Amino acid sequence: MESFIAYALQFCSLNPQQIALITSKAAILNLRKEDYFSEAGKVPRQVGFVVEGVMRGCYYNNKGEEITRYFATENQLMYDYVNFDAEKASSEYLQACTNCKLIVFSKHNWEDLLHTIADWDNVANRMIQLCVAQKYRKAPVISQDATTRYLDFMKNYPALLNRIPLKYLASYLGITDSSLSRIRKGISGYNPH
Repeated sequence: MESFIAYALQFCSLNPQQIALITSKAAILNLRKEDYFSEAGKVPRQVGFVVEGVMRGCYYNNKGEEITRYFATENQLMYDYVNFDAEKASSEYLQACTNCKLIVFSKHNWEDLLHTIADWDNVANRMIQLCVAQKYRKAPVISQDATTRYLDFMKNYPALLNRIPLKYLASYLGITDSSLSRIRKGISGYNPH
């Protein structure tokens, strides 16, 4: 819980009673690799905060191909805030790429915080802004060739390379698994793990 409190303290000051309230409203959720936190076609019901592991946001395009849009790692918020707030079915999946531990708040408990802690709505909005910025930061530029996209990913997310399955990385880069394998083998200094 300390990691979420530290995250929230970036945006506001909290007194001991408020920290106790936040802690009382939270639960721990352990997801196994490939488990879903939320699914397309269902209304998202929880706000998640990644304590351990790597999550991803993905969807299926009109050809039925799986597209990974972003990854979230430790100390990042992970939830479909637009559909959560609107109580509408999501169009994407939030899935564990690795075994994950999340701090979660049900919709009811999250709303209790909004109504009970002064300025929590502002805090929540700032958390969402950071979540959005992280989602869209350094997305692959599809007009670049696949090798450039992979090299950019290596440069921008070196800690993720050995943590996520290659099929998810290929999906994120917009290439096939076999193309990614060829690119990795063709890069000097390639070191299989």
